[in-house]
Amino acid sequence: MRRALPADDADELTWLLFRQDDVISLGQAREHLTRKAIRHRLATGRWRQVHRAVLVAHNGPVGAAQLRWIAVLAAGPTALLGGLTAAQAGGLRGFPDRVVHLLLPAAVRRAPLPTGVRAHRTSHLPGRDALPVGLPPRTAAARSVVDAAQWAAGDGQARAIVAAAFQQRLVGGDDLHEVDRMPRLRRRRLILTTASDAAGGAHSLGELDLSSLVRRAGLPEPTRQQVRRDATGRRRYLDAYFEEWRVHVEVDGGQHLDPAHAWADMRRQNDLWVEGDRILRFPSWALRADPETVVGQLRAALRAAGWNG
Repeated sequence: MRRALPADDADELTWLLFRQDDVISLGQAREHLTRKAIRHRLATGRWRQVHRAVLVAHNGPVGAAQLRWIAVLAAGPTALLGGLTAAQAGGLRGFPDRVVHLLLPAAVRRAPLPTGVRAHRTSHLPGRDALPVGLPPRTAAARSVVDAAQWAAGDGQARAIVAAAFQQRLVGGDDLHEVDRMPRLRRRRLILTTASDAAGGAHSLGELDLSSLVRRAGLPEPTRQQVRRDATGRRRYLDAYFEEWRVHVEVDGGQHLDPAHAWADMRRQNDLWVEGDRILRFPSWALRADPETVVGQLRAALRAAGWNG
């Protein structure tokens, strides 16, 4: 639920607590209250101390937004939310993670951090990579996604994060290609390749796997997320479309187990069959478990449609 704005005549402390989700550093509290007043709030349970130098101005559960503020205030004024945490604060959905990731300058000493906070060091943080006006301060979208991908537990999660960032419009175009300027970047090639495919319209892991297969097999490059209109005039998006040969490939993920989604896909497929397209459908798992069959059927469909490769 959205919090109500403080009254127009509210004092500075009230506005500060509003901006920081009821989290405040001990230093900030001392700018507005006497030590005695702070001790009284803690002793009566109105406030509580959640870290050596961080207070929460209530006695209820601590939410995700407050955990981010606790982490940043505990780490000091040079700390920024980074990686997946910063991307989530900027709107990324679909990657639940209770760990709060911070990015700190390599040369800055930090205080002990609360449980569940992970600090990452960097010697490369140009001004354009920071979003200090964010609340809490965090890295900009492109840097957040790149760091989230390089800190991910595995390549699959890294690719999924990059694809989701494009799909959810957090980044676009060549935003992530600026990673070339970052020294010692893990998964550099994977991030760049995934970003290129995602910018071209491949927004799911299945579509990304298809792009990799097509590239390795030397097949023509398809158009991704091609817009077509069905028999009712509604806009439909094709996963991959070899336009010159009118071969359409659909990658079925988990959403196709849902009857409503399955029927929508069938209607779209039927419309295209009526128009004369060749349509191939593959479950996303087959792209990884049986790539030879997928490539063989793709090649056969393209040749049947007139491709000479």
